Amino acid sequence: MFLENRIDKNKRQGWVEVIAGSMFSGKTEELLRRLKRARIAQMNVEIFKPVVDQRYSELEVVSHDANSIRCTPVNSSGNILLLSGGSDVVGIDEAQFFDNGLIEVCNTLASQGIRVIVAGLDMDFKGKPFGPMPGLMATAEYVTKVHAICMECGDLAQFSYRTKISDKLVEVGASESYQAVCRGCYQLLKKRDGSKA
Repeated sequence: MFLENRIDKNKRQGWVEVIAGSMFSGKTEELLRRLKRARIAQMNVEIFKPVVDQRYSELEVVSHDANSIRCTPVNSSGNILLLSGGSDVVGIDEAQFFDNGLIEVCNTLASQGIRVIVAGLDMDFKGKPFGPMPGLMATAEYVTKVHAICMECGDLAQFSYRTKISDKLVEVGASESYQAVCRGCYQLLKKRDGSKA
């Protein structure tokens, strides 16, 4: 028996898409673009973000250039599984702030035939893999790496450099706290401001 004879052609196929990059690289903008297209296609779309992210709005996912879409803030990844019933597409922003259970949640949703689109920082301010993002990138069908422009030299940037002094791993902020920089500038800034990174 051939494999294609065992595949149920009527069963809806799901998958996981990850949009990863530094601060100011357009991750949320790309997430919003994909979700809006799904809504135009009359798909049932649910959007989630972590409760901790209230920079621009409590009940919306908002990009740095002020595009937005209504969402449901949740405390943990398990809530996404509970609240996404009947969805064709699930969008998740700021995935790095979720617990590692997000990896299993996304894969469970995809196995149920749901298209899952996740956006998040791939590295923290120390240049280390951030939260569940490495696991999501490893298990996703599609990974899009987006880049910002280095605020120091103008090259492509993939690092988020924290400009304010704090040792906390999770420090929600925007341009008042972070800047996007390339590898060379990141190394120079770390050397110059040794206590921050």
